[in-house]
Amino acid sequence: MSEPPMLSKASKDVLAKVRQMVPPMLESFHKGQLGRVAVIGGSQEYVWNGRGFLGADMSHVICEPEAAQVIKTYSPNLMVHPLMRQSHKLTASETPDHIASTVIEMLPRLHVLVIGPGLGRDDLMQSTCAAVITEAKKQGLPFVLDADGLYLVNKDPSIVKGYKQCILTPNVVEFGRLAKAVGVTIPPHDNLKGDQNTDTETCEKVARALGGVLVIQKGAKDIISNGEKTLICDLEGGRKRSGGQGDTLTGSLGTLLAYRKAYLDKIWEVEGNMSADELLLVAAFGGSAITRECSRLAFKKNGRSLQASDLTENVTVSFENLIGEKEESKL
Repeated sequence: MSEPPMLSKASKDVLAKVRQMVPPMLESFHKGQLGRVAVIGGSQEYVWNGRGFLGADMSHVICEPEAAQVIKTYSPNLMVHPLMRQSHKLTASETPDHIASTVIEMLPRLHVLVIGPGLGRDDLMQSTCAAVITEAKKQGLPFVLDADGLYLVNKDPSIVKGYKQCILTPNVVEFGRLAKAVGVTIPPHDNLKGDQNTDTETCEKVARALGGVLVIQKGAKDIISNGEKTLICDLEGGRKRSGGQGDTLTGSLGTLLAYRKAYLDKIWEVEGNMSADELLLVAAFGGSAITRECSRLAFKKNGRSLQASDLTENVTVSFENLIGEKEESKL
């Protein structure tokens, strides 16, 4: 076990709620109860680092056929569905509506969607995701938008506006584009001081402009806000910003949102009586904290040579350091 991180009282209090939300592993549970999560992403140009899941029972990746061949090599634990199409790969027998419908047919089997990692900005890939988001909202399915999934919101904020089962995860550049899309002005800041995201008010304004959508503004400290309530995750992280680290966050969020559903469904004797809105904030904080701890541990070991895959190797120990297993889960 690695040396655990230093935690403020505020962080300990929120992580205690994360622990309450996380279900134990009981003999009475069956396959799929502890999370059926799907990532929509992976194109000819990009693939998603499919190893970032925290521990969902069933992990699906819905992607473009060429990306599927690569993603399948990551792990035998991933169920890969080559259902997406880029515009120039659409065959004569396929239509955009048909492509979207094949993905939408999967939604009733899922607890959570993650949309965007490795997606790209191809028009057909983007329009398919827009159609999936519209149907996911009708079904009340929680989803996370990251990377090129955020591009959909920048083009049309109404696609998520008012949907309070949605988490957006912009980095500093993506947050600037998002703020501009919803008409929020970001105050000037000194990038050299690394304090560009210490202003919680801006994140709160963006979340309010989106009708209460939860925003995780990633940075030196992660600001998590739905416009009414705000949490700050200030756990120490690593100092290397290699591409793909956000996949650990999206994978962790996907699993924690599935645990949120298990809590709300009361599939075990839950502690407390947290509401759906509070649980969304708690899950977001948990995902942020675990990712930052993964980054800290990976940087401590790898330093300047750190790559995104180094974070995923630390998911288990980071969970133990911050949350820990319940007694009834242990043998």
